[in-house]
Amino acid sequence: MSAPLDGLRADAERVLRQWQSRDPDPAQEQLRQEYLRHIADQPDGMWKACATGHITASALVVDPKGDRVLLTLHRKLRQWLQMGGHCEPGDTTLAEAALREATEESGIAGLTLLPGGPLRLDKHRTPCAWHLDVQYAALAPEGAVEAISEESLDLRWFGFDEVAGVADESVVRLARLSAAAVAVSPRPDPLP
Repeated sequence: MSAPLDGLRADAERVLRQWQSRDPDPAQEQLRQEYLRHIADQPDGMWKACATGHITASALVVDPKGDRVLLTLHRKLRQWLQMGGHCEPGDTTLAEAALREATEESGIAGLTLLPGGPLRLDKHRTPCAWHLDVQYAALAPEGAVEAISEESLDLRWFGFDEVAGVADESVVRLARLSAAAVAVSPRPDPLP
């Protein structure tokens, strides 16, 4: 394995060892331990090629005012989800992978991850394998305009209170934690 790949694996292990859940669900700690075991036991556990499952990274995009989130209607899964997906060889950190995925899938340049690291973990089955997702929140810049990628059927802004009507419980929990993180996070001053 080359140095950048080792770096991503080491970063994932570091992030997960240091991470403390903001979600009161005790299953979050169980997932954290499962993710750490997966990284330790699976030499290729960061990559899509790992058939038993792989670490993925995602980010829920929040509008600059902090009152709406951008969801993608995923082309293959046909569900409203946050932006995210597989780690790639060029990624050196989980945060970088989440930000890259959010930028690619939203079409919005200039996204910034909210400080404090991942908000939650979510394990879910996809057509390729189990995804062991590390979930962040990203703030869109003022004037951001989204653009549908080839992975999406649609992109749409939803108020935090609307997410439960369109998305599954994982996205609802991520939205709840994102709203709380945005409320206490310093934001850049708007442009004059």
